[in-house]
Amino acid sequence: MFDTVRIEVDPRGVATLWLARADKHNALSAQMLRDLTAAAGQLAADPAVRVVVLAAEGKTFCAGGDLGWMQEQMNADTATRRAAATELAMMLKALNDLPKPLIGRIHANAFGGGLGLMSVCDVAIGARTARFGLTETRLGLIPATIGPYVLARMGEGKARRVFMSARLFDADEAVALNLLARVTEPQDLDAAVEAEVAPYLQCAPGAVAAAKALARALGPRIDDETIADSIDALIGVWNGDEAPEGVSAFFEKRKPRWG
Repeated sequence: MFDTVRIEVDPRGVATLWLARADKHNALSAQMLRDLTAAAGQLAADPAVRVVVLAAEGKTFCAGGDLGWMQEQMNADTATRRAAATELAMMLKALNDLPKPLIGRIHANAFGGGLGLMSVCDVAIGARTARFGLTETRLGLIPATIGPYVLARMGEGKARRVFMSARLFDADEAVALNLLARVTEPQDLDAAVEAEVAPYLQCAPGAVAAAKALARALGPRIDDETIADSIDALIGVWNGDEAPEGVSAFFEKRKPRWG
């Protein structure tokens, strides 16, 4: 049914939503954005699904934005850029609003939009060997559409340690930043995820959904206006001169003028 993700559901009603572009390090292409949005809708509507685990195939959890997608944005007009940014924002919103517990199984590195995916999980468990970074500013971009979710997860004070510098950090620091709930050795990751999943199977599904919706309503505001503002911020950067320079330098394998 999907080209870039797949869904497995076990007899207990535990669904695993797999990012399935291992050959591209699970980078977020336009098709993957659409597939993830549709998958979130399918899982939300399935009464047999009690819990969802977000996982990834291959050596990388998610490398961020797809290179082909970035090249397209370089040459796109403002309306096209806005449409692409909106697809990313709506995918994150669909996962953030999922009326089922969403547990992140973070087995390997995550950058840029990968941290956005982690931030919409209710709980994310990471392998100790994983590395992380909001790397957008190296390219003259900003972590805009993922920003509301990253800030909701980390809090402003902690987010500002890594939001603008593009520096990489390890799994222990990801815990300190509230991005991960805890870290395990790679061989223990599945058991740690199962420990998060199991309690939900003893809870009333409707009550779980209502409690999650209440937590979201009482938490930081992420409404249509917030999402629109994040999209506007990204478009503003794309329409400037740094993003074209940074992305061009990346593809040309040279340093940007600020590097």
